[in-house]
Amino acid sequence: MNTSGPVEFFILDGLKEKYILPFVFTAYISILSGNSMIIYLVRTDPKLNTPMYFFLHFLSFNDIVFTSATMPNMLFMLLTVVKTISKTGCFLQMYFFLLSGGTGRGLLTVMAFDRYVAICNPLHYTTIMTRRVCVLLIFGSWVFGIVILLPTFVWATLVPFCGPNVVKHLFCDHSSVVVLACTDTTRNGVLSLTVVIIVLVGTFLLVLTSYICIGKAVRKMSSVDQLKAFGTCVSHLIVVCISYISAVFVYVSYRVAKFDPDVRIIIAVFYSMLTPLLNPIIYSLRNKELQDAIKRAFGKFTSVSKETRKTVPSISK
Repeated sequence: MNTSGPVEFFILDGLKEKYILPFVFTAYISILSGNSMIIYLVRTDPKLNTPMYFFLHFLSFNDIVFTSATMPNMLFMLLTVVKTISKTGCFLQMYFFLLSGGTGRGLLTVMAFDRYVAICNPLHYTTIMTRRVCVLLIFGSWVFGIVILLPTFVWATLVPFCGPNVVKHLFCDHSSVVVLACTDTTRNGVLSLTVVIIVLVGTFLLVLTSYICIGKAVRKMSSVDQLKAFGTCVSHLIVVCISYISAVFVYVSYRVAKFDPDVRIIIAVFYSMLTPLLNPIIYSLRNKELQDAIKRAFGKFTSVSKETRKTVPSISK
């Protein structure tokens, strides 16, 4: 669809098939419930009052923001015939998607640093990872997401859009929207590449450095201590691998012209929900403290339910 003047709305013309709807709906509900559970447990269970879980519950909050930026509108479009989104709504969706994506990389880096301090400096862990330091690290992750991705977003809003206004996607992805600008977008592409290198490669190198130091420290430990150290890191390592590999795969799919557009959309959609969906599962299955917290919360809930039933007066016949 071409427009005769400045674009005021976009048409999200992604997959026509409805087969993806139940997967997206189930995934979004699972993401909300799983990450909300972790947030609730960390905030209510005193035994989870440690830096590791403090960071984890902010990662869960970030995952909810990351998916909520796109999936509700995606579900609405798949359920109805309405495919339009205002220009303002489109760029707001893009901004929160980019922001939470960058912040998530920052949080994974902070969590790697936390594991480094816990294993390499265990005697000084409580004096280094104080509450103030943890809050500053969380704040730094959000600032990193805002500062590093703001230029990309601002430049995308400044380019003129005068038609066509059909976005070949299910949400307002940066690359899919900017390509519609009626001007040269070379600088946007260069800036986007620079940001991707800093966000993905930069944070990955920091995470890798942390685990190289952890590996050197673990080699000097006894077998029992090695297993214990590995147990505290394995969940984070799995999440890091899934997150970075899927992000690289998505970026490559946008740079390879031979990729089928529908396949590219499916890859992007699954990337947007893969890590937020798996995070609660991975941490719950691999972490005994979190499993115990779930049991305590469930036990508390069932106890309250029993007490409530006891206090409800029976109706005499």
